[in-house]
Amino acid sequence: MPLCLAAGALSATLAVQSFTLAWTHSIEKVRWEEDWRIEGRQLAMIEARIQGFGAGMEPPDDAVLLGGFWHYRPRVAPLDALNLAHSPYTAGYQICLAGACRPLADFLPGIATTATIVLRACER
Repeated sequence: MPLCLAAGALSATLAVQSFTLAWTHSIEKVRWEEDWRIEGRQLAMIEARIQGFGAGMEPPDDAVLLGGFWHYRPRVAPLDALNLAHSPYTAGYQICLAGACRPLADFLPGIATTATIVLRACER
């Protein structure tokens, strides 16, 4: 099932089964990355990485430091959708596909300055 993106009346479809969502923490300026996979009609987080420590950003006890990132497997149930804030006050989310990262907003040309971007498995 492909990945659907939506923000208000804008939408896009990406022909992927997995993706990485990345962003920089607005206060600590630390990179976060989460690997997601489409499983049926839900999104499952497979692995997460944090580049450093900071306010409320401590990796779990079982995290392993590799290549400058703390790697761990989140204990999060699959989700029907991800709701992400798009705002001029923080760096935007990036979506990484096949090792190349692009701003998520690039897939939604004309997105409002402030919006909610919804990611979900597309309906068939």
